[in-house]
Amino acid sequence: MMTDVAEQSGSLARNDDRSGAGAATARTGTDDSAAAERIVAIRERIDEIDRTLVALWQERAALSQEVGATRMASGGTRLVLSREREILERFRQALGADGTQLALLLLRAGRGPL
Repeated sequence: MMTDVAEQSGSLARNDDRSGAGAATARTGTDDSAAAERIVAIRERIDEIDRTLVALWQERAALSQEVGATRMASGGTRLVLSREREILERFRQALGADGTQLALLLLRAGRGPL
């Protein structure tokens, strides 16, 4: 259930009209029914991708934590900086500056903050 919120005179006013074209426009940003239908379909796929990304993120973090625990249990170091640099570079090459930021987040999820 979506509610439009608009600022009026410093207070928030709610528009709960969910019927007709107004609701479709509020959800999709367009009055064109064909475009709205396409947007809904695209967003469904985006939501599927997001669910997959979350699951992969969690799996990757768990595997990375297992690597770290195994390494430390065998007397190794907490981190292998050359491996982290390799991952950072791989993501930077594939995605540019945003890839570097994504890689940093992935690394942190697996090993915790430095």
